[in-house]
Amino acid sequence: MLGFLIRKTFYDLWDNMFRIVLVNLGFIAVFSIPVFLPVLFSSPALALAIRAIGVLCCSVYLSAAALCVKSLSDYGSFGFGDFFRNIKEAWPAGLVVGFLAFVLLSLILIALPFYMSIDSPVGLLLAAFVFWTLVLGLLSFQFFFAVRARLDTKLFKVLKKCMIIFFDNAGMAVFSLLHNIAVLLFSALLAFLFPGPGGILLFLDEALRLRLLKYEWIEANPGADRRKIPWDAILIEEREKTGTRTLKNFIFPWKD
Repeated sequence: MLGFLIRKTFYDLWDNMFRIVLVNLGFIAVFSIPVFLPVLFSSPALALAIRAIGVLCCSVYLSAAALCVKSLSDYGSFGFGDFFRNIKEAWPAGLVVGFLAFVLLSLILIALPFYMSIDSPVGLLLAAFVFWTLVLGLLSFQFFFAVRARLDTKLFKVLKKCMIIFFDNAGMAVFSLLHNIAVLLFSALLAFLFPGPGGILLFLDEALRLRLLKYEWIEANPGADRRKIPWDAILIEEREKTGTRTLKNFIFPWKD
């Protein structure tokens, strides 16, 4: 399944490169608010407030972008009008993720160094607890935007389903996090224009979409062994829709 997930994501990225670049350009513009704007103010409190607002703006933007890339995962497309409509729909979820980002950053920048500075077993224990809380949070809530776009709009249920997806698919969650870190490092070489944040959102939506096919199969086969999922049978239709390509198909698709 992972091989097909990577292939389908790559195909969708390639076919919609212009849209993904536009999504990433928009994010870079919004991301400049918390990065560059605070340095223009001498007041630490005002700079912190602007940085906080900027992070929330980034989260709202990503929440709307996740709804857009969902259409690419479903073999569709999106336009500017779709994006602005999605902002109206997605801003509450974006604010929640922004708050979670603040919590995680506080744990990384404040709580973790503080507990590690305590020269005692208690400090080490608390630091380990904070560290594994961070790991669990990253592994689970990386799917927040995808779950919000594809499964539910009620925020408490979105958070709950993120946790369920992680605990039921721990291997995929770990792979997804490592994949996204690698994508970010590679994107830095291209100034985060491609694949960038848009590519990561698309990958996570593709991963969730394919994983939901597993749950549909389990629901249709209640007595089946959950440890032996027949992915070859489940993905027959998806593989037919996605197809295969040669290098020539990528570079000269009009010659098919």
